[in-house]
Amino acid sequence: MLFNKNHIVLGIILGICVPVIGYALFQILFETLTSMGIMEELSASSMDRRVRTLALLGICSIIIPFEIYRKKRYEKTMRGMVFPTIIYVGIWIYRYYDVLFVS
Repeated sequence: MLFNKNHIVLGIILGICVPVIGYALFQILFETLTSMGIMEELSASSMDRRVRTLALLGICSIIIPFEIYRKKRYEKTMRGMVFPTIIYVGIWIYRYYDVLFVS
């Protein structure tokens, strides 16, 4: 099976795809909780914060496959996951730099 390989290309593919899928799943979860009345409705001022939070949760979702491959000791796959994750984190910091570091 493809996912049982210790290869850097598999890690890069996972590093690209898992945060995007995680973002989508967290967005569905947030929308469901909002429609059930558990979370507040979005306003114009809170929309950017929610997108920022969803993006960060999407990036953090790479921790799950990373831990799976760490337990299998697939270092090449883990190394491949790090490169796209660093790029996603860099984009996230660049996008929200003013909010995070400038007051």
